[in-house]
Amino acid sequence: MTQVIYDGTYEGWLTAVFEIYEYKLNDIVLAQNEALNTMLFADIHTVTTDISKAERVENGLRKRLTVLGFQSVFGAFQSEINKIDEVLFRFVKHVLSSDVNVEGDLGNDDVLAVKKAFHFTTRESHRMKAFIRFKLTKDNLYYAIIEPDCDVLPLIEQHFKKRYADQRWLIYDAKRKYGIYYDLENTSVVALQFDSGVSLSKSSAEFFDEDEGFFQDLWRCYFSSVNIASRKNTKLHLQHMPKRYWKHLTEKRPDLNDFK
Repeated sequence: MTQVIYDGTYEGWLTAVFEIYEYKLNDIVLAQNEALNTMLFADIHTVTTDISKAERVENGLRKRLTVLGFQSVFGAFQSEINKIDEVLFRFVKHVLSSDVNVEGDLGNDDVLAVKKAFHFTTRESHRMKAFIRFKLTKDNLYYAIIEPDCDVLPLIEQHFKKRYADQRWLIYDAKRKYGIYYDLENTSVVALQFDSGVSLSKSSAEFFDEDEGFFQDLWRCYFSSVNIASRKNTKLHLQHMPKRYWKHLTEKRPDLNDFK
């Protein structure tokens, strides 16, 4: 058995796929974080991310998959489902070994698993586009916190860049400890560290613009006014807006009054 250790990035995984073929490695197990995942009695192959190798794998997949099929590989990887990297490797093997497009081969467990993982990530990214609530800081930065079930920031980046092209904004994934920052021209990945006593998930006059409290109250009033009590359907509401998102939704925290 050979344990193939990579850095956990998508490019690192693509490099690992390339080197598995390059070195003809068999009976492989993919792993991240060498110190935590080293297996006893296994040969170790450590991968150094190489963009040129990653691009060669991508080019091979582009030739054999539709545009949506190619996108599904990255989308499934971002799902962070347990062992998805190994599922995707088996999927790639199936793709490269077949003379026909395999995307419709749902009788294959790995094809079906990739399709489901991609659907999971796509659904979560759509929800983030709808549920992100920005707050304006004192230095004119629109700031939002998210904690999605999977890593969707790379999937929603272009949406917000186009929609809020005239505003500086930062979307921070509190679960994965990184964010996407837009400076009116380009987006970049940022890592943030906060003091233990600071919680930017809540409004605070120390951080946010003095008018931010007014606009949050205005949004809560609007949300309340469009609700029709006689047509309330709690089950459907929770289906479309699960409770795990509520702590970052302005309209779901009407009791907050942190600006005063």
